Amino acid sequence: MIIQPGIAKANLGVSREDVTLEDHPLNPNPDSRWNTYFKDNEVLLQIDKDVRRLYPDMAFFQRPTDYPCLLILDPQNEFETLRRRVEQTTLKSQTVARNRSGVTNVSSPLKSTPSSLSEYEVLPNGCEAHWEVVERILFIYAKLNPGIAYVQGMNEIVGPLYYTFATDPNSEWKEHAEADTFFCFTNLMAEIRDNFIKSLDDSQCGITYKMEKVYSTLKEKDVELYLKLQEQNIKPQFFAFRWLTLLLSQEFLLPDVIRIWDSLFADDKRFDFLLLVCCAMLTLIRDQLLEGDFTLNMRLLQDYPISDVHLILKKAKELQDSK
Repeated sequence: MIIQPGIAKANLGVSREDVTLEDHPLNPNPDSRWNTYFKDNEVLLQIDKDVRRLYPDMAFFQRPTDYPCLLILDPQNEFETLRRRVEQTTLKSQTVARNRSGVTNVSSPLKSTPSSLSEYEVLPNGCEAHWEVVERILFIYAKLNPGIAYVQGMNEIVGPLYYTFATDPNSEWKEHAEADTFFCFTNLMAEIRDNFIKSLDDSQCGITYKMEKVYSTLKEKDVELYLKLQEQNIKPQFFAFRWLTLLLSQEFLLPDVIRIWDSLFADDKRFDFLLLVCCAMLTLIRDQLLEGDFTLNMRLLQDYPISDVHLILKKAKELQDSK
């Protein structure tokens, strides 16, 4: 939730607070509650934009959850839902994007249409779609972790986690999908958050080091393929950045992503195993890569052709055992 300064909970018997004497919307003070409110809006806009297009080929995230947050939906409260905040005219008038460098870009669209706000149909009042639950998880994470806040791609990390919990056949466990997802997402981000911080890219824990590690591992396992990619000047940044940062969540269908994650998280050195999975993906298409030119190989790497994740995991385990 984003609480507009001056609005209190009605059911607590607290009257609306007049904050205009000490604070106001034009107050430039970093401690201003209005300043915080507007920055929250910027973060929310980017989150909302990303979660609305989360797995668009699946109907699941558009469907209503059986366990909405009743506190927020309670008409006795004056809290505005995140959905309501996004529907405000002030939010629709600008497009906000925050990249990995921490730079926020604000632009006004030339034309706004009613359908431009959402790829997903908004449900009636009293209902919450699964993507709205994901949106709340990401926003609360951003509020609790201001050092990293929200960066594009985090939605691809939280999506498979939430789907797994929210589709659990045990209804008692499924009821707590939001809380369980937040807990697991927070713990997972504690391990991979450095991938989303640009200032750490060139450090030993940064994403650049990990991408180079993919190539150094490939050199050990298949030097011929490694030299071919080097000869064509195909850098790991061209494909491995997405593979590693998003844990392959954009390369395969959601059920296959969950299968890969199951193997990753079961391994004590889970992210070393991720490097081996990436190497396995390369070696499984080595014949095409050795024969192809730069353009063809880039197409192969950016739109990976093999969908059998069991074959990929088997190859990764073979690479692991060959050490």
